[in-house]
Amino acid sequence: MDDTILPPADLPRLTSARLELRPIEAGDVDALYAMFSDPEITRFWSSAAMTCREDAIALIEEINDYCQRGELMEWALCRWDQPGLIGTCSLGNLDRVNRRGEIGFALARPAWGHGYMTEILPVLVDHAFDTLNLHRLEADVDPRNTGSIRLLEGLGFQLEGRLRERWQVTGEVQDALFYGLLSREWWARPGQTAGLGRSA
Repeated sequence: MDDTILPPADLPRLTSARLELRPIEAGDVDALYAMFSDPEITRFWSSAAMTCREDAIALIEEINDYCQRGELMEWALCRWDQPGLIGTCSLGNLDRVNRRGEIGFALARPAWGHGYMTEILPVLVDHAFDTLNLHRLEADVDPRNTGSIRLLEGLGFQLEGRLRERWQVTGEVQDALFYGLLSREWWARPGQTAGLGRSA
């Protein structure tokens, strides 16, 4: 492994037993709108729920723009045996000089309860530390979002602080818990080895 971080615009496909992370496509507009217009999905998000299909189109354009600038890698989460997007995963705020990024994820409500994020997030973290050669991953999560907190802590993320009243979404002021994970902590986990995920 050298000291180079691959450019975010070079977005590989990452896979697990049931799932695939692939680039978001124009055909994902309706699935993205269905997911991010659901108030249960955006309850602890940093922006309000979408109100029209054009919001999803604008989101894809925004994702492409950030990716081209090298600040974001965002994937559609799909099942191998079913067409269509069921969620998203991202590495954002990418800083190639300091070798860090911020992990993010969302899952459509019909896909809850199947262990999909527990299955795919280790593949994404492995990709960040192994292939991209990041040194540190961060996560910003609402203190009330107990599901995401359990996922992050299960991956080995450590709580590093509470950012008071960091977000103001639809008139509601929200705190944020700040989590961090270092590459050496990830590789020190029992049974953890490089190359967990496959990329193509």
